[in-house]
Amino acid sequence: MATRTRMAAGILALAASVLAFPTSADTLVPQTKLRVGVIQWMPTKGMYERWDALGGDFVVSQDGTVVMPVIGPVSIGDLDTVGLAAEIAKRLQEKLALVDRPDTTVEILDYPPVYVVGDVTKPGEYRYREGMTVLQALALSGGRSRVRVRAFEDEARLVSELQSIETGILRSTARIARLEAEKQGARGISFPAAAADDQSAQQIFAQERVIFTTRANELERQTGSLADLRELLSTEIDVLQEKIKAADASIRSAETELANVTGLVEKGIAVASRKSDLERALSSDRMDRLDQITAVMRARQAISEATRNEDGLRDRKQTEVAAELQAEQASLAELKRRRELSQKLLLDRLGSQQGAGAQEAQPTFTIIRRQNGLPVEIAASSATDVAPGDVVSVAGRQAPEASGPAATAEFSATDTSSEELGQ
Repeated sequence: MATRTRMAAGILALAASVLAFPTSADTLVPQTKLRVGVIQWMPTKGMYERWDALGGDFVVSQDGTVVMPVIGPVSIGDLDTVGLAAEIAKRLQEKLALVDRPDTTVEILDYPPVYVVGDVTKPGEYRYREGMTVLQALALSGGRSRVRVRAFEDEARLVSELQSIETGILRSTARIARLEAEKQGARGISFPAAAADDQSAQQIFAQERVIFTTRANELERQTGSLADLRELLSTEIDVLQEKIKAADASIRSAETELANVTGLVEKGIAVASRKSDLERALSSDRMDRLDQITAVMRARQAISEATRNEDGLRDRKQTEVAAELQAEQASLAELKRRRELSQKLLLDRLGSQQGAGAQEAQPTFTIIRRQNGLPVEIAASSATDVAPGDVVSVAGRQAPEASGPAATAEFSATDTSSEELGQ
């Protein structure tokens, strides 16, 4: 009687924990892929018109919003597909000043995957489908791991993967430090603290310093070449200015001489050919002066172009650094997520080995689900519904000493056929 009472209390506690976190196939969790369609009745045409520019495929962001054309971000909150469609239609009506709300539909194209970890044959991520239960997720992962022969190899693989991820995190962190230094125009890189005897870290830091110095030297060479070009053009302008002054003096002298010869020709003292020669010489001097002025203008234009090229070079450098920094920060976040998952897998593996010499363990299921941005552990059974993005953790617990048929019947469904999994 006491055993039945404890079992009933356990079942009630499990039901309460599941009811506290209800799930639905229409729950719009982050990374859910949606297709939004918008149509409007056009009385003048007597037909519906589809507004492709306002619809399309979208993904729920990590902060629980969908960014739509025209109306901007729409907060999901606790909306399902019908509620989201109504909210979008309402916002479109207000934004576009429509008389009637447009007909809006929201279709779920794909859900985030579910992750199965722990005492299973093939831990990893699996595609979610509506109505999936813990038992079905366990079946997708190959059922419980019963073979212990390869346990050491699995643990070694996870340790090696963790070491590789740690190296990747260190390399990514060093690269971010180098990009931050390039972005700020610093003379050196401020790397995160590392042990003095950590040869791997010192090698990575040395590589990043080489890249930093090489890229800084390249930028300095390019800007230096443009500065030299501007200086050369400035010198050329100074020379041309001196030539223009000399040309002005020559023109004034020629004009004076022409005026004197013109008077002599009018008096019949000098021949007319002398006047013609002076006029041609004066015209040639004036043309040379115009050519020199044009050359000065071209040199100044070249200086302006060199200045623009230098500014553009620095702007492109900043743009490239910002893009690389953004991509590297995203890569670092992904590496940290993988490290967390690998650590969880390794801990589950090590924990499962502690009872290797004991009786066959019965599995316990835990669902790790994000609620308000925080992971929450939920006790589950084999029939508990799984939500998109859940992490299903399977762990073994030692069976009781006096076990009978009723004690093992509940989880004998691990080897159930596919027809019994609710296709």
